[in-house]
Amino acid sequence: MSRPRTPLAVGAIAALLLAGCGGSDDGAVDGVSTPSATKGSAVSAERCKENEAAGKITYITGFQYQASAGILDPIAAKALGYFDALCLDVEIQPGTGETAQNAQLVAAGTAQISSIAGNGDVLVNVANGVDVQAVAMFGHVPVATLMTEPDITDLKQLEGTTLGQKGALPVTIEAMLRAAGVDVSKITQVEVGYDPTVLVRGQVQSLTGYKSNEPLTLQAKGEKVKLWNPEDYGVPGSIATTIVNPAFLKDHRSAVEDFLRAQLKAYAYCEDDAGECVADAAELSQAGYDTDHNVQVWQTESKLVDDSLPQGQVLGQIDDTAVRTEGDFLVRMGQIPAVPDLSTLVVPDLVTSLYADGQLVWPAP
Repeated sequence: MSRPRTPLAVGAIAALLLAGCGGSDDGAVDGVSTPSATKGSAVSAERCKENEAAGKITYITGFQYQASAGILDPIAAKALGYFDALCLDVEIQPGTGETAQNAQLVAAGTAQISSIAGNGDVLVNVANGVDVQAVAMFGHVPVATLMTEPDITDLKQLEGTTLGQKGALPVTIEAMLRAAGVDVSKITQVEVGYDPTVLVRGQVQSLTGYKSNEPLTLQAKGEKVKLWNPEDYGVPGSIATTIVNPAFLKDHRSAVEDFLRAQLKAYAYCEDDAGECVADAAELSQAGYDTDHNVQVWQTESKLVDDSLPQGQVLGQIDDTAVRTEGDFLVRMGQIPAVPDLSTLVVPDLVTSLYADGQLVWPAP
């Protein structure tokens, strides 16, 4: 159900936050659950106390307040009052798009939880000595793509040309190029901003991006480009892996569980009302936030997530097999020397414990 997003409605929500722990469950109208921002309404008084003991939880987004999986859903969880209902004090900070930076902030304890592009990026960071744990993932397909002009018919044509990237070549794109027999050393890489028209203006001959972002921008401008997708070259990938600080997880597992519980509930809400959730993200962003584009980002990315969910798994579930598949491929491509110890890196039972008979448990047990 949509909620009116007026100053009065927002003020009413703020007032509800003054309620104490251990309140009632979400309200219901004709059997349809409606959001409630009452503090502690979705947990027992004991669990509320446990979650409050975790203190402020800083969550770093993958990139700014873009409406991607792993970004829009936590933003919505906060706006809808789901974190408050679970007695969680969550601060959402915008990430720069640098996955290594996010991982380092979480490992250092500067942030407790973060979204990172996918399992491959987690594996690369852990292989480089960054101590984080992976507790959830949303999509089972690479979200990264490589864009070229339509006249490129073979990736080897990119040798001797210039490739634009956002600070680092995505691991899935590099793996795709190598799998296609491209000598990556013969491609000049330059760091570019987030304006994809550098490709159609001829400033670069190929450009990394995300299926849910840059191609939509170019399409809206009437530009035609060709997308080269890693999965077409046998490259495994994933979308929006959630990483946590290991010490924080050890000390406050219930808080991490309930963070994900609220996020997953908000994910379902945003699938039904993308416009409202994107409006919440727009309020956090500075001027210039393109709401129409971001609705498209969310709809494209959530479809990728939903369409790639393996049969028999629940949304958000992460397992050793999926991570190992990506790790083994990265080893074969020479991007990491060995697959890290997955018994300590991956926490597969956290998300599955949030479900009963395939349904997210709300309120918390």
